Amino acid sequence: MAMKKGFKALLAEADAEVEALDVAAASALLGRDDVVFVDLRDPREREREGGVPGAFSCPRGMLEFWIDPESPYAKPVFAEPKRFLFFCAGGWRSALAAKTAQDMGLENVCHLAGGFGAWKAEGAPVEAVAARGPKA
Repeated sequence: MAMKKGFKALLAEADAEVEALDVAAASALLGRDDVVFVDLRDPREREREGGVPGAFSCPRGMLEFWIDPESPYAKPVFAEPKRFLFFCAGGWRSALAAKTAQDMGLENVCHLAGGFGAWKAEGAPVEAVAARGPKA
């Protein structure tokens, strides 16, 4: 089956429209009050690999619902006038997510080129992520 628009085309569109920051540029933003690092990885990925210190966890499957203020799942962080730096494990999910966020009207978005894998490989700060216990 031929795809009408495959992942390569979607990534090319995202790359053309969304700013991608390398690890050096992204790590320079760490700790700033006007920047939110948004971790799109699954909780199990975060628990296994660790995370960017202070990052806001937003599993990729919830992004659109958490951004939209009309959604019953809206998260106030996305209504703040900040820069949103999205990241995932390797940079693909974050490129697509940043484009989606931008298309939805979220301003001042970018993503981490190479994702958390590049972040770790270049020795940028990493914090442990505690495993979530079973829900009561």
